[in-house]
Order: sequence, then structure tokens, then C-alpha cells
Amino acid sequence: MSDNEVARKVKVRVKPKLDRPKLYRVMLLNDDYTPREFVVGVLKAVFHMSEEAGYRVMMTAHKMGSCVVVVCARDIAETKAKEATDLAKEAGFPLLFTTEPED
Repeated sequence: MSDNEVARKVKVRVKPKLDRPKLYRVMLLNDDYTPREFVVGVLKAVFHMSEEAGYRVMMTAHKMGSCVVVVCARDIAETKAKEATDLAKEAGFPLLFTTEPED
């Protein structure tokens, strides 16, 4: 190898392919005991919904039996569902929020 020749090394950059985290739904389940105003208040406080959006979600759950509140990453969904359910328990209501994987 002469002094004029430069040895070239090819650098290969490999980007690891990352999978997106699976999404989970937070579901509001209807019950016949929790006042509508309280449900809307929980939706506003925990999920940062407007009064109108909270009312629509609450009425959908009331008519259909359940309603999707939000779709997000698993840890966030479980935290929000637990926070909302705990608020209801503290107030003495059986309001229930659950999480389930999105298909």
C-alpha cells in the first residue's frame, strides 16, 4: 500500500426498529347510582374534558352501557382509570373506569 492510497472504512449505521407501544382504551361503565353532574366533573378533572364533551361521553355511556373516554399508552390509561375510580370511591359512588387493549 502506498502513501497516496487511503484506506476507507465504511461505517454502517443501523437504526433499530422500534415498535410503537400498544394502545389501551379507558372505558366509562354506566351505573344507575352516580349522579350525572359528578360523572361530568370527574371527566373534566381527570381527563381534562370540556363541560360539553364530558356530558356527551357521560350520555353515551348512559345510553349504550359503556363508552370510550380516551385511547392512550397502557401506563397512562391505567393511571387515569384508577385516578377517576378512586375519586368516585372517595365520594361514595360506584362509578367505574376500566382499561382494555385496543384491537
